[in-house]
Amino acid sequence: MPVSVVRFNLVEPDATPASLRDRYRTALEMARYADDQGITTVQTEEHHGVPNNWLPSPFAFAGAVLGATQHLAVTVSAVIGPLHDPLRLAEDIAVLDLLSGGRLVTVASIGYRPQEYELFGVEWARRGRLQDEVLETVLKAWTGEEFTYRGRTVRVTPRPYSDPHPLLLVGGSSRAAARRAARLGLPFFPSAHLPELEAYYKERLVEYGTEGWTMMPAAQTPLLHLAEDPDRTWAEHGGHFLHEARTYASWQSADIRSAVRSAATTVAELRAEGVYRVLTPDECVAQGLNNLVLHPLVGGMPLEEGWRSLRLFCEYVLPRLSG
Repeated sequence: MPVSVVRFNLVEPDATPASLRDRYRTALEMARYADDQGITTVQTEEHHGVPNNWLPSPFAFAGAVLGATQHLAVTVSAVIGPLHDPLRLAEDIAVLDLLSGGRLVTVASIGYRPQEYELFGVEWARRGRLQDEVLETVLKAWTGEEFTYRGRTVRVTPRPYSDPHPLLLVGGSSRAAARRAARLGLPFFPSAHLPELEAYYKERLVEYGTEGWTMMPAAQTPLLHLAEDPDRTWAEHGGHFLHEARTYASWQSADIRSAVRSAATTVAELRAEGVYRVLTPDECVAQGLNNLVLHPLVGGMPLEEGWRSLRLFCEYVLPRLSG
């Protein structure tokens, strides 16, 4: 059965505290509904200081979703490792792992926005070394044993539920990220469909004598929105898709490779491009995708439109995928 994902970044340009409260509450209601309907995963992410209110606290949101659901996994894709205190990060993930019985999945990357490092006073030039320290530290912390951290003897409790530790993947699109994952014996999550980087990772596993695996996006991983009338949806709500696409495009330099990459500057160009797809239920089934990523609240989408998309998917697409 294909993997079904509902993605939330809770973007809302020009939001008020009251409208964001409603968006956050709606996301939790959607997660609960999706769990009841058999959706596989809720995915969330981390960005800081973004004018459109992009979610900055993925683990707080993940905890709320895990508390509202019983079955689905919650994937943080990705946490920006160097911006976090390693010991606190280990504690937070351990607690969520215990609360959820192992349903939290964390992808750790180094990010690609220098502004976020500036916001927290973290040196951009040291991000690779800091990421090494973060990953090494959380793996030691989750053993529950004493270890040396920055010259001090420390011990982190409680131990996580998952054995040997919560699911932790290393994300990125560089050879440095692949080497880091292989050296630590962690699975690798390329940020785009990069078979050559997957091969490089496997070669490094042999070199380091470690074991691991990859979770790589397909060559096409469109973001989906369900509608009975796609033409109407593009006409009325295409600006929300374009807002997110343009936000991503403004962050990505030539050396950044991402599964979500758009060069569109107009709604018409975005629709033709196919990165964001508005489909009827029949069209969605006919896509034959192995990973279906639904993005119901994309770019500040009105809540009622997001609900229409999610219900169409759960009522008219999901049963046909499982059959």
